[in-house]
Amino acid sequence: MKAVIVLLVPLLLPLVSAQTFRWGPCPTPMVQPNFELNKYLGKWYEIEKLPASFAKGKCIEANYMLRPDNTVQVVNVQTYKGKIRKAEGTAITQDLREPAKFGVSFSYFTPYTPYWVLSTDYNSIALVYSCTDVLRLFHVDYAWILSRSRILPAEAIYHAKEIFSRDHIDVSKMIPTDQQGCDGPI
Repeated sequence: MKAVIVLLVPLLLPLVSAQTFRWGPCPTPMVQPNFELNKYLGKWYEIEKLPASFAKGKCIEANYMLRPDNTVQVVNVQTYKGKIRKAEGTAITQDLREPAKFGVSFSYFTPYTPYWVLSTDYNSIALVYSCTDVLRLFHVDYAWILSRSRILPAEAIYHAKEIFSRDHIDVSKMIPTDQQGCDGPI
């Protein structure tokens, strides 16, 4: 057993270092009241995020489009190591009483993970949070500050981080997303 652990640790370290782990269960922040999906749809650019192994590139953007079956097509695009990478998934509203809480999956084989819109004005900024609970012993946090443009004023980013912090989400490890030189079509 010890040999297996010794062999697995070097393989898991790169993944662990690209995530934000916390002790205890996931927090339960407030989400956007009276959330309006149709206003949220469209293109959003990633401004800052908690580190995530699946989003290491630059020029990261997400596009949300309503499908005829009322699910949401999610298309995430980034440039990584000089190549355009695209991930397509599905978002569903899991409880119609809380329309700002989605489940998102990027594969038929993976369960839906939380995607909660904590705050948005629909026109310039959105704060999104996701958390995966592991046996209520620890959790993995994901948080994003999104914008309708590739640049967001510093005071808006500061205010966004205050909102996350108010909801007990530690944003001290948030990193900016490089949106420089991204003017061409992705």
